[in-house]
Amino acid sequence: MSYSSNGNRPKLSEKGLLTPDNCVVALIDHQGQMLFGTSNFDRQGIINNTVAFGKTARVFDVPVILTTVETKSFSGNMWPQLRAVFPGHEPIERSSMNSWDDQNFVAAIEKTGRKKIVLAGLWTETCVALPTIQAIHDGYEVYVVEDCCGDVSPLAHDNAMKRVIQAGAKPVTSLSTMLEWQRDWAHKETYDAVMDIVKNHYGAYGIGVEYAYTMVHGAPATKFPEYAVPTAAVAHK
Repeated sequence: MSYSSNGNRPKLSEKGLLTPDNCVVALIDHQGQMLFGTSNFDRQGIINNTVAFGKTARVFDVPVILTTVETKSFSGNMWPQLRAVFPGHEPIERSSMNSWDDQNFVAAIEKTGRKKIVLAGLWTETCVALPTIQAIHDGYEVYVVEDCCGDVSPLAHDNAMKRVIQAGAKPVTSLSTMLEWQRDWAHKETYDAVMDIVKNHYGAYGIGVEYAYTMVHGAPATKFPEYAVPTAAVAHK
C-alpha cells in the first residue's frame, strides 16, 4: 500500500474523487457582520458545519487558506470558534469582495501546488461565486462546501449555487467531504478523529455512533469536557 506525502495515511485513489493529497481548502469571510446578514440557512448550523469542516482539514493535513475582508471597517473578526481550530494561523486580509482579485490569496493557493480547491464562505453570491468562477477560468477544479456557506436570502444562495454549478463547480457538504477523505473505515490513522468530529458536530449521526459504541459494542460512554460555569470577567467587576 502506498502512503500519503506525510507518511501517516494510506494514499487514496483519485479517479475523480477528492483526496487529502490533491486539494486545498479555502475558508472565506466567516466573520460576524457577514453572518448577521445570512438568512438562507440556520446560522448556528453554518457555524457548526464550518468548525467541523475546519477540524476535518486539520485531521487529514489538508492545506488551509483563511481569508477575511475589511475586518476593521465592516466585517468584524473571523469567528473565534473557527480561529480556535487554527491557532496561530493568520487570515489573509483583503479589501476585495472577490478573493481571486487578491494577489496574496491567489499566491497562497498557487504555493500549495494543488489544482482542486474546496472552498466555503459568506456570502455565496459574491465571496464564493466570484472566486469560484475565476478560479475555474484559470484551470482549477472548485468544490463548494454548501452547508458552510450562506447568503442574504434563499433566492440569493440558490441562484449563486446554480451559477457556480453552471460554471463547472461541484457542490459538496462538510460531511460528504470528510467521508470522501476517510473513504475506508479500516484506515485507523484518522478513524478516531473522524468519529470525534461526528459525535461533536453531526447530530443524529453522532448520537447513533455513540449508541452503537455503548449499547452494541459495550464501549464506555464518550467523556466530554465537564462544564465549568465561567467566573465574572475582570471587566465586569
